Amino acid sequence: MTLRTELFDYELPARLIAQTPAACRDQSRLLVVDRAAHTVAHHVFADLPRFLRAGDTLFRNTAAVLPARLHAFRPSGGAIECLLLRPEPGRGSETWWCLVRPAKKLPVGATFAHPNGDFQGKILEQQSGGGALVGFATRTGEPITVIANRLGDVPLPPYIERHGTPGERAADLERYQTVYADRARQVAVAAPTAGLHFTPGLLAALAAQDVQTADLTLHVGLGTFRPIATDTVEAHAIHREIYELPATAQRALFRYAGRRIAVGTTSVRAIEDFLETHNTSQNHTHISEAAIFIHPPHIFRGVDALITNFHQPRSTLLCLVAAFLTPGSTDGIAWLKEIYAEAIVREYRFFSYGDAMLVL
Repeated sequence: MTLRTELFDYELPARLIAQTPAACRDQSRLLVVDRAAHTVAHHVFADLPRFLRAGDTLFRNTAAVLPARLHAFRPSGGAIECLLLRPEPGRGSETWWCLVRPAKKLPVGATFAHPNGDFQGKILEQQSGGGALVGFATRTGEPITVIANRLGDVPLPPYIERHGTPGERAADLERYQTVYADRARQVAVAAPTAGLHFTPGLLAALAAQDVQTADLTLHVGLGTFRPIATDTVEAHAIHREIYELPATAQRALFRYAGRRIAVGTTSVRAIEDFLETHNTSQNHTHISEAAIFIHPPHIFRGVDALITNFHQPRSTLLCLVAAFLTPGSTDGIAWLKEIYAEAIVREYRFFSYGDAMLVL
């Protein structure tokens, strides 16, 4: 069976693309899907404890977002943008794969620098699509990540517009980060957005009703935003992302009293990739690269419920949610379109800073 990519397309009014988060994290809306009853209901995220019960386990991605978008200038004075993606092992601690713009103005050997001299970079290698290996040097000898935390902008998705007004950067630094992110693990260039709705108070309320948590880390990459450009879903080359699944999270996958609830598609991806090759837990953290492409009619091995946001048309994330609605079948594609159509009519807010779904 092949799936036409157009099956995962839909029309979204631009006004429903959330440009800012809800005033309070847990006051975003929550569309609750009951798969057994084939129903949907409309709530706010603060209502989540009503739908969870003792023994359930929330699997959370604790990756933190690095403010990785750096601005600099070429010696000629031309402005450039450099987005830190990942360090390159074996090439020095300050050598990173980056996305640079304008790429045509930055051939191998080209240099750029911050106007205050805080850092400078040199293009060492080039890839297609604007990818480049960059060697950095900083004025103070600090790691480039320290500089990024001081000067960099949050790498918001391209559909979120910013205009450089006062307070924008500070607001995004706080809100494009989960409250449980491990700030020592700034390994994501995009937030695991389903987790953005949680507050410390909501987490405390869930813990009080004996809902457990299990933490993992998936290094969210830019590939998560890349739409499917092929005619069929199966022809799409899925992006790869490193993940780390601690022994405690592995044990939670095999020893659970309630439901295993994935907070976000990144958690699903790590869990399902691990369970493709493991049927028991290990006594150490499992580190691997997720290359799994989840689309209908995928059968899920380790996820019983899902918390997720509303995703872009023709995205691999939309494929994952359609598969989860009706595991082992393609019927979820049509149902997902119905659910999204209702969300649009009710003016839910879409994408990274938007509202959430709970699929039970």
